[in-house]
Amino acid sequence: MGKDECKDLDKIKKLVDLMIDKGLAELEIVDGDDKIHLKRSLPPQPVITQIPVGQMPVGPVAVAGAGGGVADIAAAAGAAAGGVQGDDLSEIPSPIVGTYYAAAGPDSEPFVGVGSRVEADSVVCIIEAMKVMNEIKAEISGTVVEVLCKGGEAVEFGQALFKVRPD
Repeated sequence: MGKDECKDLDKIKKLVDLMIDKGLAELEIVDGDDKIHLKRSLPPQPVITQIPVGQMPVGPVAVAGAGGGVADIAAAAGAAAGGVQGDDLSEIPSPIVGTYYAAAGPDSEPFVGVGSRVEADSVVCIIEAMKVMNEIKAEISGTVVEVLCKGGEAVEFGQALFKVRPD
């Protein structure tokens, strides 16, 4: 092998290393009359399938009327949730997706528990979403009869967090 051939082989090796480092499957370089085309097979990529929105399973949907609030939405959305039974109970739903926390900190007392009296502006829990701690208010007056979540649990939008017997 001549000197020029070794130089060319070194250049090709560098190009192959570049392809591997950058995750390239194909590379073509044209310099005047010189042309090099390199192609390598990549490991198969995972296939991501999207389900059209119309085919996704959905839970109950509630629409709040003119005087509607969180408690009205919760009553409609959580009808099949189980737990403490009673037509006179309302639910406090999660207004956002995130992580539920019953207390302000690991050593703090929970904001509310079974038997706690809440007012519309009472903070009942914190939901962390995107590294932001959001205080969730009851938006209803009454007595908490059931806590439906555990600390650190992921919650969905509209998921019932508490059952309350309104005043």
